[in-house]
Amino acid sequence: MPRVCAISGKKTSLGRQYTRRGLAKKKGGVGKKITGKTARTFKPNIQKIRVVVNGRVVRMKVAAKFIRRGMVIKPPIKRKVAS
Repeated sequence: MPRVCAISGKKTSLGRQYTRRGLAKKKGGVGKKITGKTARTFKPNIQKIRVVVNGRVVRMKVAAKFIRRGMVIKPPIKRKVAS
């Protein structure tokens, strides 16, 4: 299964990591120079949780950002009753 949020559609995106050397101009140097560009991935914090959808409990992959915002409703916790 892909690493995609069911609510927002967030997924792994590509980018670069820049390696720099030198001293910044404001610190008295001649400036920072880029010496390398490396491909990297940015991964969203996807969690697999149980969610109530249309009165039914289903498992979904949701970004942690949307769980914190309260955009999903978790099912109530079943408590054991002592008999």
